[in-house]
Amino acid sequence: MTDMTKRDHREGLMPHFLNTTDEDFEEKFEILLSSKREDAPDVNEAVAGIIKDVRTRGDASLIELTAKFDQQDLTSETFAFSPDDFAAAEAAVSSEERAALELAAARIRAYHERQVPEDALWTDETGATLGWRWTAVSSAGLYVPGGLASYPSSVLMNAIPAMVAGVENLVMTVPTPGGVANPLVLVAAKLAGVKTVYRLGGAQAIAALAYGTETIVPVDKITGPGNAYVAAAKRQVFGQVGIDMIAGPSEILVIADKNNDPNWIALDMLSQAEHDESAQAILITTDATFAELVVDAIEAHLEILERRAIAEASWRKNGAIILVQNMGEAAALADDIAAEHLEICVDNPGVVANNITHAGAIFLGAWTPEAIGDYVGGPNHVLPTARSARFSSGLSVLDFMKRTTIAQMTPAALAAIGPAAAELAKSESLEAHGLSVVSRLEQLNK
Repeated sequence: MTDMTKRDHREGLMPHFLNTTDEDFEEKFEILLSSKREDAPDVNEAVAGIIKDVRTRGDASLIELTAKFDQQDLTSETFAFSPDDFAAAEAAVSSEERAALELAAARIRAYHERQVPEDALWTDETGATLGWRWTAVSSAGLYVPGGLASYPSSVLMNAIPAMVAGVENLVMTVPTPGGVANPLVLVAAKLAGVKTVYRLGGAQAIAALAYGTETIVPVDKITGPGNAYVAAAKRQVFGQVGIDMIAGPSEILVIADKNNDPNWIALDMLSQAEHDESAQAILITTDATFAELVVDAIEAHLEILERRAIAEASWRKNGAIILVQNMGEAAALADDIAAEHLEICVDNPGVVANNITHAGAIFLGAWTPEAIGDYVGGPNHVLPTARSARFSSGLSVLDFMKRTTIAQMTPAALAAIGPAAAELAKSESLEAHGLSVVSRLEQLNK
């Protein structure tokens, strides 16, 4: 065990220190992968009750629940922010803040415009015409957290892909506890093209978006992060509407060699730890001395960080350092972790990245901190968490679009492939299926 390992275990600076040369590495690594970072209460029953109440009583339910949970008295007429509210928000935002939002919006829009898929139509060797076409969902609802977790960047990341996709009816909900709204959120909504923003939050907002009320028109898809109640509500309304994903706590994995500034790496890790106490920051490195320097830098920053309590709790409970023998091991472990954010800070980051399949977003090189991706990089920051990058992707234009397949048979094409369809229908004992084809083939043979 290195001096760093002894020191950290004695002082409790971090809960997880792993070395691939240790005999118990596999066991410890499995514990790290399977550890539950979110101690959310069982809220399903409460959420089901809220959804049922909103479906039954509509606006009246929203008014009561908003008063109860957000200490705000609303009427159906004041659910939505007024033009005057938007004007006041714009007046409250500095020119520097607005310029930053405009830069972010322009870069996010330019990136997502490249994601728009193309329709296709072709004729195959039988003469059949085949293809597909893409169309936007008709309406979408964007959920934006309120209070301390009110992020204008999330407005841009959710709304701009929807607008690029061509969603005609786009609305947003944001809770305003005590009636306090973040003006940057409203300005970001206007920049992104969202005209209707409701001051509603929690499971009741999700229910209203999914089922509608006297005032709220139901949508086809709901996106955006939220707390445990919002996540549970999204699970329960899925099927009635589409959803983007069930997002868990933030996470970052940094692969770094000793040729890095340990202070930079420490700050990159804290950039996710400061999100919430359940967030996770992991460093994989080949150099124990460098790892120790990173830990020292983290501890120094925790003394002065504004969100110290949150970041410190995250680091103490969920932080990890993994020592590996080489970058091949690092890439293999990164694939198993399937992190939301992956920074690769080595001389040739592309080489390492080419050996990694599972990651929500990859940031190449020491000059690409993850925080750039949160705001102005261009790619979306709504990303799969909790190892779901193994099978899912970050939010994109495609999340707001549907693909419809197209097929047109000619008589010759039906003659060529119809008998096989009839045979398969017969094997599945679906007589009408087969007859619908055979009746046409018989007409051809007359």
